[in-house]
This record gives sequence, C-alpha cells and structure tokens, in this order.
Amino acid sequence: MAREEWTHPDLDPHKYDAAEAVKIICLGDSAVGKSKLMERFLLDEYRPQQMSTYALTLYKHKATVGNKTVAVDFWDTAGQERFQSMHPSYYHKAHACIMVFDVQRKITYKNLTTWYKELREYRAEIPCCVVANKIDADMKATQRSFNFAKKHDLPFYYVSAADGTNVVKMFRDTIRRALEYKQNPTDFMDEVLQELENFELDKTGDDSEADD
Repeated sequence: MAREEWTHPDLDPHKYDAAEAVKIICLGDSAVGKSKLMERFLLDEYRPQQMSTYALTLYKHKATVGNKTVAVDFWDTAGQERFQSMHPSYYHKAHACIMVFDVQRKITYKNLTTWYKELREYRAEIPCCVVANKIDADMKATQRSFNFAKKHDLPFYYVSAADGTNVVKMFRDTIRRALEYKQNPTDFMDEVLQELENFELDKTGDDSEADD
C-alpha cells in the first residue's frame, strides 16, 4: 500500500489571532519525558492533535513575547524516535529545538550526539537547548557534569516534568529564541523562504484591493 503524503500543518498566525507563528520541535530517545514536559507546560491547554501518518503529536499554544502574541506549534515525536531518526518533514521550517534526555539513563544522554547531528543536517542554525529531565527521581544528577551542552555552546536546563521544576522557564526561553531566530534568520534558505512568504502576503493584499 502506498504511503500517504504528509502535508505540513499550517503555521498561519492569523488563525490564532497572533502577530507571529513559530514551530518548535522536540528530540530525544523514547521515554525521556518529552510529551510529559509538553503536558506540564500547557496544563489546561493540553489538547494534542494526533497526526498518525508519521507518528507525530502536535501541541498548539499562544504565548506573549514582549508586546507580541505568538502562535506556537510544538512538535513531538510520539514514537517515531524509536527508529533513531526522524522524517525530514519533522524538521521543515522549525525555528527552535528542545533536546531531552533522562538523567537516570546514560544511553539517552549519549544518544544526544546522534540527534544533534541529524538536527544540524536539516536545520543548521536554529537555536537548540539541552534538557536534563527527571531530576525529581535523582537530585544528585544536578551535581553531575553534563558537558554536551557546553561543548556545543547550547543552553542547558535541569527540569522535572513530574513536579514542574524549571519547565515554564525552559519553554518560555525557547519560544523567545524561536521568535528571535524567525525575525533574524542566519540560515540562507530561511531568508529565501521568508522573502517568498512576504511576497505572497503582498500579492494577496494586492489581489484583495483589486477585488474591491
């Protein structure tokens, strides 16, 4: 049976009455707590949209950054990560990445290298942070040295999806970085895509005026 084509969910900010829209992806091994972190941050907003073709869960959120309302799409792997690789569409037009590992499972930390390499193959310049999850189960983990983030000059957070430690701060910081990146992309292809998007918006505006 032929595999379905996957259409990229619309990031139109106007649908959410927002000035901007950003896409943030999560990476990391199975069972490190990616979905739980999303649920902890969103709380009552938690209404995930399942996209079964490529085992994806999409979470929508409206945030305020400065004086701007920002529509945020959080993408979660929802099981696809067990293949140690993501479909290229997962990375398409992402503005930031959250990489998560479980402080109780060394292999999930070691595998950050593989996830980071794949991320940079598709999104060479987007901001990324490293998240050490489940510190509630092992508080001594906060005394250990995790050098991966330092080696790659990435922000690092100790968090707990279970009790909420640092979760809100980590997500808010990531949303802010995603917005800053979208407004000032350092990737050439992003600049081209932004110009095309602006052109389409201008064209739509001209067409509307012509219809009046």
